[in-house]
Parts: sequence; structure tokens; C-alpha cells
Amino acid sequence: MIRSFAFASVVAVTSGSVIAGDAYTAAVEKVRASRLETLKAPAGWLSLIGLEWLQPGANRVGSAADNDIVLKAGPAHLGVVTLDDTGNVTLEVARGSGVLVDGREVQRATLVDDGGNGGKATEVRFGSANFFVIARDGKKALRVKDEKAETRTHFVGLDYFPVDPSWRVEAEWVPFDPPHEIEIGSVLGTIDKEKVPGRAVFTRDGHTYELFPIQEEPDSLFFVFADRTSGKETYGAARFLDTPLAKDGKLVLDFNEARNPPCAFTPYATCPLAPPENRLDVRVTAGEKKYAGGHG
Repeated sequence: MIRSFAFASVVAVTSGSVIAGDAYTAAVEKVRASRLETLKAPAGWLSLIGLEWLQPGANRVGSAADNDIVLKAGPAHLGVVTLDDTGNVTLEVARGSGVLVDGREVQRATLVDDGGNGGKATEVRFGSANFFVIARDGKKALRVKDEKAETRTHFVGLDYFPVDPSWRVEAEWVPFDPPHEIEIGSVLGTIDKEKVPGRAVFTRDGHTYELFPIQEEPDSLFFVFADRTSGKETYGAARFLDTPLAKDGKLVLDFNEARNPPCAFTPYATCPLAPPENRLDVRVTAGEKKYAGGHG
């Protein structure tokens, strides 16, 4: 599930119709404003302060140094998180810790990870901070957030290439029946095999390029790509792009809406890397540039 990391990511795309001049620039700026609002939200990626992998058995959790998992915020001794041999995760809450589990005071709770209950994980909240369990490649971890995280309170903003209508590309859509499969690595060193419903083929300055998306939403496609700006003007690992579904054999790739993955802002995300098939031999001088805030 590649996009499980992308909760709270913005999925806003312009339509396939042609928008001219100032109206087009305004449409792109609207998408960028929505992305910025989502990123800066209290539960957005900028609030991450930890990614703590659970060991089998009991894991003592809290901000004190004598815990197995030392948090950057919260009570000295929050409780004990236990990962059993079936993969179930439970929490025994320490008395007086002030912890709320899904908004309730409890002594013990089962923690549903982000792969269950429709992707809605159990929230463990303590003051301005919280954590929930994520499942990745057969392992489980606590994803820890704090509304007062320095990455959020000292956010320096987003930087973009100037809006360039020539990078709003109409591509030929070549569907695969059955879907093909590609391997997509992650910053964790894992490799997932993902179904690809087709490929988008476009031309630029007389050269032909193609990109392979995955589809986890019914009404859009998701591209993880890199290009000749990667690692220089733009984030090195990849950039993301959402598009509407193809219509009449055509697919609109608006690179002005390309955005950085969460890993550009925090070391505590688990982002995918651009697969070899999606490494474009061209400078895509459109969309979001490298974050100036220090990470990535």
C-alpha cells in the first residue's frame, strides 16, 4: 500500500480541459495553496517527531531515558506497548500519565494500525502530541506527532519553479490488460511490487518519455517520478504527481502540480523512491523545488 504514507496529502488536480493565461496560473496556485494548508495542519507531515519500531514483546514508552522507546514529548512514563507473536499491539497505560486513547481514558487498549479499520489507526494522545501504529513490510512502528514540533513551528515555506503552461502535458494513455507489475523501493530499503494499470507517453522537445502510475484511488492515478533536476533543484528521491483518469485515450500530466514527498520535510516518514521506469532523462523545471528548511 504505497500511499498509506500519504494520509493528509493533497489530491487536487486540474481538469483535462485547457485553461489559458491568468486563469491557468490561478488554478495552479489554488492547488498549491491547498497543499500548503494540508502540510501545515496540526496533523500534517510537519508535526512528525518520531518513527519508533516496535520490538516483539513489551516496549516501555515515555520521554524518560529509562524507556525502551524514548519519546521527544509527553509524560516520563506513558505506558507499555506490547507486540505479540500474532502481530497484535496493545497498550497498558501508566497511571497518572494523562493519556487518551481515541479520546477516552482507559487503562488498557488494543491499538489498530493504519492497515486496518479502513486505514484509521487508533490514536494515543498526550497533550499536544500523539502516536499511532503503522504497519510496514511486516513490521510495526509508532508514528509520533506533536503540534508543537519545531519542523512545524519553524516551517520556512515552499518554493516552486514559475508556473509554466508548457509543462501541462497531454499524454497518450496506453492501458495494460492485465495490469503490469513494477517494483518500487522505499527509504527504508524495502521493495514493494505494485500493479500498474497502464503507461502515459508524452513528447518534449522532440523526445518521447513515459511514466508508469499506480492506482489506489478510484478517480485518480499516482506517479512517483524523478528527473534531471532531482538532487539538484528538486528533492533527490522523487516527486509525486496526481492526475485524473484518462479520457478518450488521453491523460493530462500537469508537472506544475508536482510536489515533494513527506521525506523532504522529515526523517520520520516512509516514502517510496522513484522506480527506474519513472526516472525521466529530462529536466522537469516545473512544480515544487527542494525544501530549504534543512532536511533532504
